[in-house]
Amino acid sequence: MAELTYREAIARGIAQEMRRDESVLFLGEDVGAAGGVFKGTVGLFEEFGPVRVRDTPISEQAILGAAMGAAMTGLRPIAEIMFADFFAVCWDIVANEIAKSRYMTNGQMSFPLVIRSGNGGGLRFGAQHSQSVENWAMMIPGLKVVVPSNPRDVIGLMAAAVRDDDPVVFLESKALYPTKGEVPDGEVVDALGTATVLRQGSHATIATLGLMVPRALAAAEELAAGGIDCTVVDVRSLIPLDTQTILRETSATGRLFTVEENPRVLGWGAEVASIVAEEAFYDLDGPVVRITTPHIPLPAADTLEDMALPSVERIVTTIHKAMNS
Repeated sequence: MAELTYREAIARGIAQEMRRDESVLFLGEDVGAAGGVFKGTVGLFEEFGPVRVRDTPISEQAILGAAMGAAMTGLRPIAEIMFADFFAVCWDIVANEIAKSRYMTNGQMSFPLVIRSGNGGGLRFGAQHSQSVENWAMMIPGLKVVVPSNPRDVIGLMAAAVRDDDPVVFLESKALYPTKGEVPDGEVVDALGTATVLRQGSHATIATLGLMVPRALAAAEELAAGGIDCTVVDVRSLIPLDTQTILRETSATGRLFTVEENPRVLGWGAEVASIVAEEAFYDLDGPVVRITTPHIPLPAADTLEDMALPSVERIVTTIHKAMNS
């Protein structure tokens, strides 16, 4: 068992798959000799060389065009888009080409590629470099979407994503890069479409994702001290979505709260709330409550950004008020 940072786990997860399969290659801006702008790919260039770890021009369209072509011809590329906000620059390739080409070719071609990107706020990067775009990707048929919250899941979900024959959008919470966690020795492999229950409670269920997972766990501890015992579910995978775990844990407690970094309108929690309303309505003791970032561009000022993102305090206050109303 080793303790790694989230960013170290990224490099280990990619290296694990590149050692296992020579068809896996990695490309993106400054990912080689520089070790990545967030230092998440340190050591890969030195181990695997310039053929399999390729620095690209500053062009998101070129990066994903090359990755798509590589996947079509039998390779398994991992492509980095530095900031998830920059998906807007190359969204046509993601949404209209990568996501749909397997369907459009009647399965004659597969597209086993991973698009990984730094996602979300908390680092004072401002409105154009701090967006949580998981709902952008979730809405496109043909894409799979995962958001790991800890170093172990970074490695396990990266393995699952690389080995999958469909395109996977792999979103890393930038604010989690320096956080640490224990990772087992040897190969770590997860399955897409599996949520994990991190804390078991009896009064309410909190479903959350990415950066909000440690905040939800901290809030659950505070709530427990006040007599409200919460289950915390790390959703981890949005497409495919582990509805069975979410429904089971919601039915067990009778209440569901989602904690989402994304802006409120059309966030992933709205889809979860819809599924729960259809499938577990009669198990609910109250309405599903969503705790989200407001529908605003994320501020760069530290005080304003902290106010916008769901905090431990806001999670505690919201759940306490709902459970005692």
